[in-house]
Amino acid sequence: MTRYHTAMRLAWLAVMAILAGCPQSAMKRPYPDPTVAQIVDRLGTQQAALTSFVADSNMDYWLGDQRVKGEVLVMGEVGAKVRFAALSPAGGSTMAEMACDGTNFVYVDHQKNCALAGPCDQRSIAQFFHIELAPDDFVHLALGTPPVLASPTGSVTWDDKNGTEKVVLHGAGGTERLTIDMKHGRFDVLDCELLDPAGKVQWSVANTDFVEVGGHRVPGKTRFRSPDQKEDLLVEWGDPGSRKIDEALAPDKFKLEAPAGLPSCSK
Repeated sequence: MTRYHTAMRLAWLAVMAILAGCPQSAMKRPYPDPTVAQIVDRLGTQQAALTSFVADSNMDYWLGDQRVKGEVLVMGEVGAKVRFAALSPAGGSTMAEMACDGTNFVYVDHQKNCALAGPCDQRSIAQFFHIELAPDDFVHLALGTPPVLASPTGSVTWDDKNGTEKVVLHGAGGTERLTIDMKHGRFDVLDCELLDPAGKVQWSVANTDFVEVGGHRVPGKTRFRSPDQKEDLLVEWGDPGSRKIDEALAPDKFKLEAPAGLPSCSK
């Protein structure tokens, strides 16, 4: 290497060292500072606008004591109505299915030839995915419109590194933490976590790859986590063209009858 090239290389390294030591300029909000009331109002408006969905999804989830990755047909409607059908990766046959009709749930495990039934509550979802979520919470979270604490107070802080809003809400039901992308007119809830009054996490969710479906921006991928973070559910919601948002769903779609004579899965 010539003296010229050596000098040039040293000069280049010096410039890079100077640039590396310079702090990067902070990103500024490209819109007026939002208030807590405005954030809560926007969350409520989006949640009210989206009340049902149908998706042919791909999930990475727990089925019983097995980790499974495959196609899951899923639909939900506000009013404690959800329906799942997990299809076998080997051939599309139904491995397990569950339905909440607004009052009761029925779960059928076709692999173990057993069934369960009971009231629609957070344990209904847990029978299928090992994560306790109230049926309506699952619907709202799947649509990227998380439930919001009643009459909350809180704070909104601008994250100047990522260009997002960090929102903390406090209410009688506990504390809610959200990260929201509001740039370019969006209102994408990137993540959300609910803690009870004692500070224990009730659920958490993270959303990515937002897409347009029926004129609404909804997550393309969602990750649900259990309170102790030992269980999770990864969902790819499928082709936006095949997803249905906020369409009327017939009540019989949430009805499921277990075959007669099946033993209880709890045994």
